[in-house]
Amino acid sequence: MTFAQLALVGLVALLGPLLAYPARWHLPVVLGELVAGVAIGRTGFRWVDASDPTFSFIAQVGFALVMFVAGTHVPVRDPALRPALKSGLVRALSIAVAAAVLGIVIARVSGVPHAALYAVLLASSSAALILPVVDGLGLGGPQVIGMLPQVALADSLCIVALPLAIDPHHALRAGGGAAAVIAAAVVAWLALRELERRGIRRNVHRISERRLFAVELRVQLVILAALAALAVATHVSIMLAGFAFGLGVTAIGEPRRLAKQLFALTEGFLSPVFFVWLGAELDLRTFGSHPGMIALGLVLGLGACLTHLVGRAFGQPVSLGLLASAQLGVPVAAATVGSQLGVLRPGESAALILGALITIAAAVVGGGMAARAGMFAEAVPAPGTEHVAPGNPSAPPTDPQAST
Repeated sequence: MTFAQLALVGLVALLGPLLAYPARWHLPVVLGELVAGVAIGRTGFRWVDASDPTFSFIAQVGFALVMFVAGTHVPVRDPALRPALKSGLVRALSIAVAAAVLGIVIARVSGVPHAALYAVLLASSSAALILPVVDGLGLGGPQVIGMLPQVALADSLCIVALPLAIDPHHALRAGGGAAAVIAAAVVAWLALRELERRGIRRNVHRISERRLFAVELRVQLVILAALAALAVATHVSIMLAGFAFGLGVTAIGEPRRLAKQLFALTEGFLSPVFFVWLGAELDLRTFGSHPGMIALGLVLGLGACLTHLVGRAFGQPVSLGLLASAQLGVPVAAATVGSQLGVLRPGESAALILGALITIAAAVVGGGMAARAGMFAEAVPAPGTEHVAPGNPSAPPTDPQAST
């Protein structure tokens, strides 16, 4: 990969913000980046080679950071979620059961023996997509708050289950690798929590800010890279490494300055590179020779929406069921890892992405329905803390001593 190609990738990735700019559309930035990648990759003009080792490695670094940021979007520190945890768990498990049944049906009808993979996809939710929609529309109230634990649980459990589902022949190896990565992430969380408890992190923060050392950013990137290396060594997707570490960081509380640094690094460079690479990796031309994969993508997308409407049986509005069906991280990881392992059929990775795009469209519709139904948050002052609100790196600090 050359600097000229890297400049091209950065240029076409601007399509993401352009499509996301009209606020009334509520489109995620990654949608435009995927489309841009499709245009310059295997499907389109072939101006970039997604198999280039340098391009692929930079994209994988971006993938790890994307999943790390997704983990920090899960609001595990929000006390308002705790009363709703039980109902969220019940809905998530009910949706998982429905997804398992529908996954088996789709696999048998399509003739593609990936029932476990389809079940995980149908049951998944994307906190990284859903929470920005909730924040952007100002949604709130008991029903919206009750949806958040459901989304967080589905996101977390499906990310853990994906390595087992995508390659069931090596489920034991994948399970051991996933356990090793999760254990390492827990160790990192315990170490960071101890540094926080002893006040060491605060002292380092003050010195680093005064001397412009960016020590916290360096430390977190080192830990993330180490966890990703462990994931690669144990044949587990780096998705799990990034997400698990993100959960640990947000459980402790992420300083505002560090959140902004990671946001700039991820959203300004590495995330666009990853999603353009992913679009370039997809070969939608295979739909021409495998038209059944178009139907598979449509069925997976619509099936995910239908599966999440099971929450209606527990009093969840249809609008929030559609919003909770939004998925991106799990299908993207399935397409990426499945292609790398060679376990997907021709055109199947593109079908997975097509299904994800359908759920994004459904989530946009669901968010609009919820807003029109008046499900808005009340303005309640947050208790003082120097840490940024989970999943909202742009939120102002509430501690007068905190510094940006």
